[in-house]
Amino acid sequence: MRAMLLESPGQPLRLAECPIPSPEPHQLLVRISACGVCRTDLHVVDGELANPKRPVAPGHEIVGVVEQKGEAVGRFQIGDRIGIPWLGHTCGTCRFCRSGRENLCESARFTGYQLDGGYAEYTVADQHFCFHIPEMYSDAEAAPLLCAGLIGYRSLVMAGDAQRLGIYGFGAAAHIVAQIARFQGREVYAFTRPDDQEAQQFARDHGAIWAGDATTASPELLDAAILFAPAGELVPAALRSLDKGGTVVCGGIHMSDIPSFPYRLLWGERVVRSVANLTRRDGEEFLKIAPQIPIRPEVQLFPLAQANEALSALRNGQVRGAAVLVTS
Repeated sequence: MRAMLLESPGQPLRLAECPIPSPEPHQLLVRISACGVCRTDLHVVDGELANPKRPVAPGHEIVGVVEQKGEAVGRFQIGDRIGIPWLGHTCGTCRFCRSGRENLCESARFTGYQLDGGYAEYTVADQHFCFHIPEMYSDAEAAPLLCAGLIGYRSLVMAGDAQRLGIYGFGAAAHIVAQIARFQGREVYAFTRPDDQEAQQFARDHGAIWAGDATTASPELLDAAILFAPAGELVPAALRSLDKGGTVVCGGIHMSDIPSFPYRLLWGERVVRSVANLTRRDGEEFLKIAPQIPIRPEVQLFPLAQANEALSALRNGQVRGAAVLVTS
């Protein structure tokens, strides 16, 4: 099979021929049709997330078909179309798993980071961490739902019942979250890179009632803000636009250092919190409501062999919606 492999962080991925993996008793062998290109993949490839498996096929927004299953598999059948997300393994016994917080599991392993992911034609995955895909979505449309959608959904839940919602960084996750927020009757304010008129128009196209530079203040005090841009300097910027009692949710797995800021920005029972990974419950809830809204992801397709070009386009802000690798 073909796979795009990361052999050393900071270096381009290499197209390689690899053996098709064999599933263990609890695993599925999946023939991949589409895999989203996520900002977390950039953090892995650029070395901002330490100690990845080497070599590793990145990618954790995987859609494909079950071709073979281990002898202990009972949840899926050969021919089922499934999704494989970032969370690939938990221990089930640590204090976090026992308290319903498996996203914080001390022994968790993650797809496309410690486990081979979707920048390939085949992969294996634990049946317990895979999802059925709603029929209404094509493979490419479904791919970004598996991280941009899931983490965006978890971030929105962490934002509470905020009526005026700010979103900093308007890309794959933001354009999905905005659709949920508008469906729920919230007002969306979008904050982009300075003078990025295309991103601001993209935000308006997905229901934002205002879109402007992240360096400017919101025209209305926000009840909550979600940061998808991995820029620490946006935390105090968001706090400046936040009403008393509001929450800033940092939705990324990596962010540059947050600069010091005066306590008055935090005072008034404002909250800054992070979102880490996902739980399987998040996935089941989100994939149930996505067709009801319905969420319509915008995708830009790249052949598998052009994974480096897709990553570069994402890094440079040249993707409208979500970049997705396709194997055919």
